Amino acid sequence: MKKETQAAKNPFPFSDSNKRYYTYDYYLKRTFGGKCVKIPLDGGFTCPNRDGTCGTGGCVYCSNRGSGDFAASPRLTVKEQYDAVLARMTGKWPATRCIPYFQAYTNTYGPPERLCRLYEEALALPGAVGLNIATRADCLPDAVLALLAEFSKKTVLTVELGLQTADDATAARIGRGHTFADFQAGYDRLRKAAPRARIGVHLIFGLPGEAQADMLQSVRQTAALMPDEVKLHLLYVLRGTRLADLWQAGDYLPMTRQDYVETVGKALTLLPPSTVIGRLTGDGEAESLLAPLWSRKKIAVLNDVDKWLYQNDAYQGKAYAP
Repeated sequence: MKKETQAAKNPFPFSDSNKRYYTYDYYLKRTFGGKCVKIPLDGGFTCPNRDGTCGTGGCVYCSNRGSGDFAASPRLTVKEQYDAVLARMTGKWPATRCIPYFQAYTNTYGPPERLCRLYEEALALPGAVGLNIATRADCLPDAVLALLAEFSKKTVLTVELGLQTADDATAARIGRGHTFADFQAGYDRLRKAAPRARIGVHLIFGLPGEAQADMLQSVRQTAALMPDEVKLHLLYVLRGTRLADLWQAGDYLPMTRQDYVETVGKALTLLPPSTVIGRLTGDGEAESLLAPLWSRKKIAVLNDVDKWLYQNDAYQGKAYAP
């Protein structure tokens, strides 16, 4: 008798594999018909918690590229950045479809005219089928919301909002520069102004001072917003950040692989089953990564999450409470 596979026994509806959560790959297949290459771009922006508006120095973990470490130089045009990144990816993925991704710093933090020009240039890239814009919920003035609404009519627009944690004490500790109430207000204004835009929310596990219960509470509060997408990140330590100073002084201890896998597994059960999971862990540049070194084994970590879900008869949304 043929042995039944994990995929065949998978209770999660939005999957065509053994994955018990709504993977980004599955979303891409359903939306665009196949895999897309996401092209990280640096629009040359800054952040309000760097330029003195609400703080200086940025978030405690942020590199000097503003989380855009895999993008090309902001001195290049959008097309030149696209070509440079694509050249690095040649042989990895066929570039028949691409999603330009303004990733570095806060990509709605500038004059609407400049934003419009950059977004238009990105959509003109060969094979562009969508547009992703990473920003902060407190950087969405009315003029920018109107611009995002217009672009959501032109393409599949995803606006990614960095929440990281719903706990205001932790947010102050890491230097985020706005409260959870500020985040909710920005989220609601975006949803109302641009109903066709997809909204993604970023959460980080392992922030200084947070226990697993704190992280899962942030997940519950995020789930209540019904986001279209959620990205879960591991907090890793990069050279040259304030977090690196804390780690080197013995004042910060990264999560263990086992604790991270368990936290991710439990988090998935709390999220709506219709929410796309954009990622389950982060990966820093190898030459800049200080800790935890196990984070380099990204595929192994993803496999561990699959095993945890299977062994615990768990899947995305199982414990979700609308």
